[in-house]
Amino acid sequence: MQLSDIKDLMAQFDQSSLKEFSYKNAEDELAFSKNENKGATIAPAVNTLPASPVVEATPVPTVHDAPEASAQPSMGSVAEGDLVESPLVGVVYLSPGPDKPAFVSVGDQVKKGQTLLIIEAMKVMNEIPAPQDGVITEILVSNEEVADFGKGLVRIK
Repeated sequence: MQLSDIKDLMAQFDQSSLKEFSYKNAEDELAFSKNENKGATIAPAVNTLPASPVVEATPVPTVHDAPEASAQPSMGSVAEGDLVESPLVGVVYLSPGPDKPAFVSVGDQVKKGQTLLIIEAMKVMNEIPAPQDGVITEILVSNEEVADFGKGLVRIK
């Protein structure tokens, strides 16, 4: 099973009302769960080829209200606002070009749909829009950093 197939399944599972999903064939075994398990676990599948992983993942919503500790804490406290999370894996670009100003900065007012940053995945530039109107309270990623699926990008209050 290709990584892109797994990502598609994860995205569809995330959008569904299912709490658990599992898939198994002669080579692969996947298990997704929206239960309270934290993090992702990869382990060898039982009775399959050695390269076959079992993937158990807890998908996360794009925006949520619960404050979380950021990778870059600002003055020892977590900024207020809704966390905008990465919808895909890729390289983050905070500006449209190397010598261009950043799309947004802390304290900027943003409108729903306004570009916050770009994530490059498989040579495609994906604009990440603001999910709501508000003020940028924290930027959690740096330019050219690799963002994983579900990683916090910015906070909007």
